[in-house]
Amino acid sequence: MKYRYWFATLTGISQREKLSLLEAYGSAEEIFWNWEYQKEKAHRIPGEAAKALEKARVQPDWENRYLQMTEEGIELVCVDQPQYPERLKQIYDPPYGLFVKGGLPKGKHAAAIVGARSCSAYGQAVAERLAKTLSGCGVDVVSGMAYGIDAAAHRGALAGGGATYGVLGCGVDVCYPGRNREIYNRMQLQGGLLSEVAPGARPLPFLFPLRNRIISGLADVVVVVEARERSGSLITADSALEQGKNVYAVPGRVNDVLSYGCNWLISQGASILFSEEEFLRELGVFSPPEREKNKNLMEKTLEKNERLVYSVLDFTPLHIDQILRGTGLEFTQAVVALFRLQCLGLVKEITKNQYSKTRLT
Repeated sequence: MKYRYWFATLTGISQREKLSLLEAYGSAEEIFWNWEYQKEKAHRIPGEAAKALEKARVQPDWENRYLQMTEEGIELVCVDQPQYPERLKQIYDPPYGLFVKGGLPKGKHAAAIVGARSCSAYGQAVAERLAKTLSGCGVDVVSGMAYGIDAAAHRGALAGGGATYGVLGCGVDVCYPGRNREIYNRMQLQGGLLSEVAPGARPLPFLFPLRNRIISGLADVVVVVEARERSGSLITADSALEQGKNVYAVPGRVNDVLSYGCNWLISQGASILFSEEEFLRELGVFSPPEREKNKNLMEKTLEKNERLVYSVLDFTPLHIDQILRGTGLEFTQAVVALFRLQCLGLVKEITKNQYSKTRLT
């Protein structure tokens, strides 16, 4: 894993070049040790990339930085690993690696909600309400952790009880902006924080446009709530269109500077978000009443022990010991109930002996 870290933090090589190298050599470890000796492969490496590889390999502290990352509980997930998000693999230039605090999007549906930092109270309310509704229906909500619309989307998703994911323009161990600290902390337990740059990286201007392709790449659809004429949200929308994703925009008042970007997107063919219910139908998810009805029907088929175990579980994973304490069941009774719940699709085992509810969509 440490060689994956070395390759993921390598600068001076584009993501496309990294993926080409990975395809040629098969693994980051093979690149580290043998890139300059396998002439039939090494000759394809551009001069600047070769210099970057050699410089990175002799840096003395990269292994210490890798150990520090693991001690801080930060995970690195790379494109050649099965847990890497499938949606992100499909874009033209997926990041070789994602640094993660918390978890990765795993829901059947995901929506990105983005917009202006200096938003209006109306825009903030729309983003928060939409995110809460989506989250309550089991849709993963993705945004960029910025002030304004992004923060409102994360807050709404947290309030809806589902998962929300923030793609950062800095290291995942850096809370930026600082006023989003509460959201930052909660998202590690109810979603996750993701970045393609190494832990410790400061928020630099050029990193934010780059991360926008990841925001759209992780989602099925992108919703722009408010955007000025020159807005990073429009970059996210462009990335979504290049990736073959649908873009929705919330229409605004003519001559309002915060509405220019959304109204322009609509004039260029973006879908208009005018109804949460219609939006949910187009995503193919249950509305809240339908979702609750479906959930109740499934729960009526459960036996007593299964209902007891299900009532103790949440979307945050619980260890089997916590389940035993919460239910008062014997170990065998709990395991049988958990197996039955997994067969019904109501519960999943996240890691060994760690269980959570699934989101019914």
